[in-house]
Amino acid sequence: MVYETIAFALFALVTVGCSLGVILVEDVWHSALLLGGALLSVAVHYVMLQAEFLAAMQILVYVGGVLILVTFAVMLTRPDPEVTGT
Repeated sequence: MVYETIAFALFALVTVGCSLGVILVEDVWHSALLLGGALLSVAVHYVMLQAEFLAAMQILVYVGGVLILVTFAVMLTRPDPEVTGT
């Protein structure tokens, strides 16, 4: 029981830390990586609650889908330094 409480507190801190990092970091790429960390730690919470299906859907839909979409959007919308002249 003590180990479960320690693991819950650890992943709760990871979730809150990554979520704050998403808001406070100015670089969009790092923000997307922190969003992935927050979503993965929420999936760990689902596993700790014995909701493995929700954890799998969290990883497949959010981490696998939304985060990849954000990554492609960041990569495709960055300005090309050769074209802009900076």
